Amino acid sequence: MDLRNIAIIAHVDHGKTTLVDELLKQSGAFRAGQAVAERALDSNDLERERGITILAKCTSVEWKGTRINIVDTPGHADFGGEVERILSMVDGVCLLVDAAEGPMPQTKFVTSKALALGLRPIVVLNKVDKPDAEPDRALDEVFDLFAALDANEDQLDFPHLYASGRSGWADAELDGPRADLAALFELITRHVPPPKQIAREDQPFRMLATTLGSDPFVGRELTGRVESGTLKVGATVQALSRIGQKIEQFRVTRIQAFRGLAQQEIEVAQAGDIVSLAGMAKATVADTIAALAVDEPLPAQPIDPPTISVTFGINDSPLAGRDGKKVQSRVIRERLMKEAEQNVAIRVSDTPGGEAFEVAGRGELQMGVLIENMRREGFELSISRPQVIFREEEGARMEPIEEVTIDVDDDYSGAVIEKLTGARKGELLEMRPAGAGKTRIVAHVPARGLIGYHGEFLTDTRGTGVLNRVFHGWAPFKGAIPGRRAGVLISMEDGTSVAYALFNLEDRGRLFIGAQEQVYQGMVIGEHSRDNDLEVNPLKGKKLTNVRASGKDDAVVLTPPVRFSLEEAIAYIDDDELVEVTPGAIRLRKRYLDPHERKRKARAEA
Repeated sequence: MDLRNIAIIAHVDHGKTTLVDELLKQSGAFRAGQAVAERALDSNDLERERGITILAKCTSVEWKGTRINIVDTPGHADFGGEVERILSMVDGVCLLVDAAEGPMPQTKFVTSKALALGLRPIVVLNKVDKPDAEPDRALDEVFDLFAALDANEDQLDFPHLYASGRSGWADAELDGPRADLAALFELITRHVPPPKQIAREDQPFRMLATTLGSDPFVGRELTGRVESGTLKVGATVQALSRIGQKIEQFRVTRIQAFRGLAQQEIEVAQAGDIVSLAGMAKATVADTIAALAVDEPLPAQPIDPPTISVTFGINDSPLAGRDGKKVQSRVIRERLMKEAEQNVAIRVSDTPGGEAFEVAGRGELQMGVLIENMRREGFELSISRPQVIFREEEGARMEPIEEVTIDVDDDYSGAVIEKLTGARKGELLEMRPAGAGKTRIVAHVPARGLIGYHGEFLTDTRGTGVLNRVFHGWAPFKGAIPGRRAGVLISMEDGTSVAYALFNLEDRGRLFIGAQEQVYQGMVIGEHSRDNDLEVNPLKGKKLTNVRASGKDDAVVLTPPVRFSLEEAIAYIDDDELVEVTPGAIRLRKRYLDPHERKRKARAEA
């Protein structure tokens, strides 16, 4: 069968997973009447809840005698480690762009990787049926983006289609029949070249492992594209590291290919096809699986370095062990090492003492997803404030810079620019009208300045602003950036909070807890209205006397407390605070629970 391998890349929420749903339906991958969930490829619970793609996934469709392997890639730069490996498996890319928003930061990030590999893109202007769609402007912006990314002449001469993924149509003309996706299928088969590997079937078997999975019956599974030769079930092969070192020799127990939404067992893996192999015990991502006669490994794509680090520690609060079952540092370390093996964009290292682990990654969202997954698996953790990773170049201290793209109502643009270019040391690059009363702002801001900014940004824009960020590069250290200005309210007692005490504390600032919640000494229960920390007693009840007034007591009505999401809590805390994460709760606390210890540490730091 004729074969094509293509990746679909797009910014978050530009509709690529929905488009893949329609490709599967119209190609006949589903039987008539089959119940299929919306966004079928988003199989992970977190992906469904957040509406984003976190893990790259493969599927395949058949169209008029041609099998098209389609890879759905994550749209967020924090998961870019997935994208960089996946692009080595395909021969073309389909760039999906929202006709109203145009190309966004994550579009730029993934497209730059694809163009650098020499892939010729197909541009699909999606959501052209939206009332605020401007497909011609979006197309011009895509061309400008390609030119800015040093695309060659073949890449600049890209074909484009107008589409609506939700409605299931794509046409070469904006006023086309709008019937189905036949135009997209035909363009893929015509524009994307067949795999070059098909011509190398007579050579020894070689495959570069790009993703790692596991199966309860056969153990580890590695997925990649067969670069040369063929492989049968039961054959003996070897795994080579990036530098050519032999890792292990093993017998292939199962070969699976992607057919629709399912994986189907096959007897022979052909050159050019994307398959999953089982049988290995040690081989991992970026290793070369090859015949025994092969000595040279396949070149693996370099992965961009991590830019932030977070310290994962055991939960040592008085409430530890009540929700989760996995609380020991040994168990936490095993889980983090397993994650680092599967996700090449994450690095794990031990801290002195061995009770905590430093996890380096791409961004706060990537860290938040890892912590949320561990939390649902029954882990209890204490998480530190994210720290930016610096590096030295020619004796100078360099820090990561992010490109920030903001769409905000015109009335709030001044406040946003003041915050970014003032204390946060940002540099304004572009400011222009974006239509519908909105302004688009593009700036280069140190990654340090964006930690904890998103909540402040939503407050400044009354919840109407949209902020997107992507790693831009390294620049000389820009000096101190002030952190959170407000202090916190700290509980001085252990027990259950009382409504009467919380009512009297509301004058002191915003509260993070409600009545009848467990608290302990050193737990952060609110934000102080001033810049210093304040120890308070949330357990203090109303004193009873033998004197009764004629009227009854006033009912205590509390203001609803502020409830942080996981990412918001991690971004909010200061350097001397931690986030306590359990399956049932997210709490903030001081790093040192004993008040005397806190004062001694504060004096030492001063």
